[in-house]
Amino acid sequence: MNNVEFAPGGVNPPHSHPRASEAGVVIEGSVFVGFLTTNNSLFSKVINAGEMFVVPRGLVHFQWNVGKGKARLITAFNSQLPGAVVLPSTLFGSVPEIPNAVLTKTFRTDDATVNNLKSKFAV
Repeated sequence: MNNVEFAPGGVNPPHSHPRASEAGVVIEGSVFVGFLTTNNSLFSKVINAGEMFVVPRGLVHFQWNVGKGKARLITAFNSQLPGAVVLPSTLFGSVPEIPNAVLTKTFRTDDATVNNLKSKFAV
């Protein structure tokens, strides 16, 4: 279980848990929670204090504090070792690096953009 606190506007970036589903209850504030299915459909909703959410195992998801004050939630996993794959740091901060050619083709962008993103996640 985790106690998660977000400053106003705070984000838990897109990530997944390959070995667990995640359930959470908002204790304070309002949190926009979303997850993507395997066919790239976004399911999302603003969850307020006293409400809960469930994210199926392995799906990419995120949380964003959309309230005016801090937000707090309690999350739980159905595994003691859920794992976490945080997409931005995985893609742009890996060691060794993913080749720019792969990322430029994947994101349909240029080397300058990829290098700029990599510089924000450098170890």
